[in-house]
Amino acid sequence: MVDSVALFCTAGLVAGALYWFICILGPAERKGKRASDLSGGSISAEKVRDNYDQYWSFFRRPKEIETAEKVPDFVDTFYNLVTDIYEWGWGQSFHFSPHIPGKSDKDATRIHEEMAVDLINVKPGQKILDAGCGVGGPMRAIAAHSKAQVTGITINEYQVQRAKLHNKKAGLDSLCNVVCGNFLKMPFDENTFDGAYSIEATCHAPKLEEVYSEIFRVMKPGALFVSYEWVTTEKYRDDDEEHKDVIQGIERGDALPGLRSYKDIAATAIKVGFEVVKEKDLAKPPSKPWWNRLKMGRLAYWRNHVVVVILSALGVAPKGTVDVHDMLFKTADYLTRGGETGIFSPMHMILCRKPEKASE
Repeated sequence: MVDSVALFCTAGLVAGALYWFICILGPAERKGKRASDLSGGSISAEKVRDNYDQYWSFFRRPKEIETAEKVPDFVDTFYNLVTDIYEWGWGQSFHFSPHIPGKSDKDATRIHEEMAVDLINVKPGQKILDAGCGVGGPMRAIAAHSKAQVTGITINEYQVQRAKLHNKKAGLDSLCNVVCGNFLKMPFDENTFDGAYSIEATCHAPKLEEVYSEIFRVMKPGALFVSYEWVTTEKYRDDDEEHKDVIQGIERGDALPGLRSYKDIAATAIKVGFEVVKEKDLAKPPSKPWWNRLKMGRLAYWRNHVVVVILSALGVAPKGTVDVHDMLFKTADYLTRGGETGIFSPMHMILCRKPEKASE
């Protein structure tokens, strides 16, 4: 009898500990996406592993990734694989922000997003474009802050569904619209938007000139565009093997056809017709390290990985989810090394204006 009671109590303690570990302690940020809901986006559960292998095939055959027409499928596959994991473990804003002492990660992210729309100086009711909107975290913060009409575009249909769901839950679907499409060829007329922004998204374009040209086309004359770009900095050395390893690790783990140098950003904007108003790397001091969140979240990421392994073994999460989460876990280390060495920045800001009159 005593042994039975002891066994029952032990089982209860183990069950309680597992519940606390998974449900109470939770992922890095709890945003409404539960671990038990992890999926492969628009990919059927039985094909997640195959699509993960397909994703890596792009890097095993680097010439293919340089072919512009293959990149959209490559990026779409990536976001099918990672969107649920990002939402569950990171939140609805798939980007970084400088650490702000005394502020939560959520507040720091919101402030970083609001700054983008403040820079383009739009008024309530005006139409603005979010080029590469993901599941719409920045869109909702920007719409709530500016009261502008925000239209987001993402290549991934699953992200469109998630964004619309979040917009409705937040009561912002009257201000936020999401369309599925390629930002290299957008389904919008010329001179449509009163402003535009892109937050850590144009890094997925095979050629920055192509996406900047398209944004330029759909903006009204005189409108402002701001972008937070992923770049290698002036500290990066191509002949340094450690530098190359870090940058290639970031590219592999974040679906990038190739990181650009900070020197290329303004030159590209000018080439397509923009006037450069301001350029600044928002990651540099006095800004506090953006990678602190990655370092401080290592325990949470490890815990999440244990949860993913368990759910995959039980058949709750699709086969291949463990591989995807492991890839993202390793990529976090590359990103941290890029930040600590100063060779990489995810927030090289450029503010541009479309001239009132096109140059002759």
